[in-house]
Amino acid sequence: MRIVRGLKRAMALLERRGAYSLEEVPPSVAQGVQRVFGENLSPVEAVRRIVADVRSRGDAALLEYTRRIEGVELQTLEVPRERLEAAYAQVPDELVDALRLAARRIREFHQATLPRGWLDFQRGLGELFTPLERVGIYAPGGTASYPSTVLMAAIPARVAGVREVVVCTPSRDGREPPPATLVAAHLAEVDRVFQLGGAQAVAAMAFGTQSVPKVDKICGPGNIFVALAKKEVYGHVDIDGLYGPTETLLIADDSADPVLCAADLLAQAEHDVVAWPVLVTVSPALARAVAAELERQLADLERAETARAALERQGFIAVVNTLDEAFQLANAFAPEHLELVLREPWSHLGRVRHAGGVFVGEHSPEVMGDYVAGPSHVMPTGGTARFASYLGVHHFVKPVMVVGLDRETFARLAPAASVIGRAEGLTGHARAAEVRLERMEGKP
Repeated sequence: MRIVRGLKRAMALLERRGAYSLEEVPPSVAQGVQRVFGENLSPVEAVRRIVADVRSRGDAALLEYTRRIEGVELQTLEVPRERLEAAYAQVPDELVDALRLAARRIREFHQATLPRGWLDFQRGLGELFTPLERVGIYAPGGTASYPSTVLMAAIPARVAGVREVVVCTPSRDGREPPPATLVAAHLAEVDRVFQLGGAQAVAAMAFGTQSVPKVDKICGPGNIFVALAKKEVYGHVDIDGLYGPTETLLIADDSADPVLCAADLLAQAEHDVVAWPVLVTVSPALARAVAAELERQLADLERAETARAALERQGFIAVVNTLDEAFQLANAFAPEHLELVLREPWSHLGRVRHAGGVFVGEHSPEVMGDYVAGPSHVMPTGGTARFASYLGVHHFVKPVMVVGLDRETFARLAPAASVIGRAEGLTGHARAAEVRLERMEGKP
């Protein structure tokens, strides 16, 4: 893993990320599109075709694209409810217990974040928070299962009061989704599970089919085709965001343990060859020690090839002069995950302006956020942490403003409303206020 020195050089490397591109794909993806459609389509063109087809043909299109893309002949789209309960018998008790622990902590965290409505009768103003009716969760699957994503997305929706939660996740070899995913859906109190993946799953939830209900919002991570489909259907439904390659940036000083820093960087790097594992430190000695430790730990890593590619392509260690420069870098990058591995980490929390999540101290590695800490691991990437946040109950409720003026307050405010309305040329607006004033004054 390369070591660079100085704020300017580090900033130049971080700026290479740019915006998450939904257009650039590796040759293997382009070949897959060619195989499915028999012609050279861009990912955008392929997704638009799938979305339009699912919108017009419903279940028939879902079955066809699942066969063409995944090579799976589905007999049914929905996983029967009883299969969620039966799945416990197919999952090791240790994993069930871990999922139960995670579910409890996720639920407790999000219950603490519920927004509270308010009403001020004296001023005649207030705000209500009403939950969405139906939400769709996309959980990646197929070759790997992600039961944690089901918990992290569905539980906040449940806590928010969403009436119906639907999950779409690919089947494994056409034999329904992995048992651990079904157990997670049961623990998260999901209403319905469909064994669907990719752009076709997003389209089904956005527009509804004979089997899949139309939802109000679609949440959850996925591959480039899922992200493109979410972008395509936005406006017909709401979405939580568009998620790109995952990112972790560590800020560390000379008190940090190089073994732990290397482990956290590798935990990020093993996700994908396009992941961003970055360490920023004021200690040249720590930089050298972490670089050496990465090589040592890579030797025993199951996904070493993927991790090494990420370390070499995007990863780097930056040595800067001061912690001020380190936080300048972090705020400019706005990482999905920001770890503070510092002597007094809590004293530096106020310096953070842009991050999806902050992990404070060596006992709060990002992996705990992935699974059991409590906050959702669905977080903004690609610099969108400058304006977006982790997936929480606030994504599943909408504020509704309340105006209930009494007679005296109306009489005091109405003349100003009339003046503004006439200034804008909207005399009907002005008259709606004026006629009430005239009635109050006894005029016919």
